[in-house]
Amino acid sequence: MPWNMNDYPSSWKNLNSTIRKKAIEIGNSMLEDGHKESDAIPIATEQAKKWYDDASEKERKEFNKTSESEITSPDEGDDSRPEMMEKDVFVLPRDDGWAVQSEDAKQASNVYDKKQDAVTRAKEIAEKKQTAVVVHKKDNSVEKTYNYDEETKDKS
Repeated sequence: MPWNMNDYPSSWKNLNSTIRKKAIEIGNSMLEDGHKESDAIPIATEQAKKWYDDASEKERKEFNKTSESEITSPDEGDDSRPEMMEKDVFVLPRDDGWAVQSEDAKQASNVYDKKQDAVTRAKEIAEKKQTAVVVHKKDNSVEKTYNYDEETKDKS
C-alpha cells in the first residue's frame, strides 16, 4: 500500500512536511521497485533530507505545488499499474467523507469532506484516463455517470 501524507511511517512524523512529502515519493518508488519497507524507510528519509538541503527555494516551492496524488496514487495513470488505466472511477460514500477510487483499486486515491470536491477530482482522473465516473449516493445507489471515453462520446 503506498504511503501518503495521512498514512506514513511513524519515523517521518517529525519531518518538515516538504521533506516528508519527498520521503513518501522516494519510499513509494522504492516499494514499487520491490524493496522492503524496512530498507526503504531509512533510505528515503536520508535521500529526502539530502534533496531538501541541496534544492533551491524555487525547487522546493515547485515540488510543494505537486498534488499528493501525483506522488502517491498508482491507480491514476502510473505506468507501474497499466491495468488501472482502463478502470472507471467511483465516488463512494464513507464514514469519513467521499472517496475517489478506481474500480478494483485496493484503496481510495483521495477522500474529501465535500462530495462535489470528490466528483471534481474523479472527473479529472477519468478524463485523463478516458474512462467514466460513477457517482454514488449516500445509500450506495448510483446517482450519475459521466463518460469520458472518446469512442463512446463520438457515438452519442
